[in-house]
Amino acid sequence: MNPMRERAKEHFPTVLLTLLSIVQALALELLWAHLHEADYLFQPSWIAVISWVQIAATLLGIVLIWVVYAANVMRFRWVPVTSDTVYPFVIGLLEFLLIDTLGADEIGLWLVIMASTFGVMQWVAHSTMRLARRDRDNAAFFADVDPAQLRDFYPQIAIVCALAFAGLFVLTTGDQGTVAMLALLATNGLLLWQFHNSAEFWKRSIADDA
Repeated sequence: MNPMRERAKEHFPTVLLTLLSIVQALALELLWAHLHEADYLFQPSWIAVISWVQIAATLLGIVLIWVVYAANVMRFRWVPVTSDTVYPFVIGLLEFLLIDTLGADEIGLWLVIMASTFGVMQWVAHSTMRLARRDRDNAAFFADVDPAQLRDFYPQIAIVCALAFAGLFVLTTGDQGTVAMLALLATNGLLLWQFHNSAEFWKRSIADDA
């Protein structure tokens, strides 16, 4: 057995979560700063309402990213590859862009970035699962789980396309009304749905170990 592989598997979860914690902390700090600087958020108006819905989705997205990563490193062991250490920076950049584009004037661009963030997280999760499947430490979980096929990702592909299309529509029309609000509410719903899926995945993982 290669001791370097075992050392990498043993220490990588700590390194990954430490790195992600720093990125998430910076994102939350930027979000908090935005709340303090955006006076319009605390004035009774449609812009304030739609902006709070947008902020709620941003916060949900940041927390969901942490949940997905934390659950994966607690449940699986795998030999990391270089891209595993790069993904947190890519995700962090997308989070910073989400926060930078908060506000009714840039909802379209925000939706496009959210679509990109959702797509990247799906790619990261799938990459982790592929690496974990190759490691015999996770054999008990994958024994009854077939390898993912393209059709398994149709719902996620549809979500990314829908968010991107909504963003482009808002960008093109400059809509800050019903369409923008529906898109933001749908985004919050999708993120909550992902939380539910993550919780079910965790329950199934724990049950497999029982």
